[in-house]
Amino acid sequence: KEKAAGAISNLAANNDNIVAIAEAGAIPPLVNLLTSGTADAKENAAGALWNLAANNDKNKVTIAEAGAILPLVNLVTSGTAIEKIRAAAALLNLAYNNYENQVAIAE
Repeated sequence: KEKAAGAISNLAANNDNIVAIAEAGAIPPLVNLLTSGTADAKENAAGALWNLAANNDKNKVTIAEAGAILPLVNLVTSGTAIEKIRAAAALLNLAYNNYENQVAIAE
């Protein structure tokens, strides 16, 4: 799972892949890994969500609706150094130009 999340993270770094990855249903399993995976899986899942939220308003909504905000906030406060960085970056992308996500993150 952690290697799959890492591969998705790498693929999602290319804007051409972002929509296809989301349409393939990858977001809910990535969100699940934020709380149930190994440290490496959490790092990779946060990185994938970071990339999937970049410049894609639909994915921002889908990621938030899948329940990613609270686990990402938890990683920022109590994760490994890499988990903190990737979770913070994912939250930054989720919040950018999305008021609903900004409110959810602040709560």
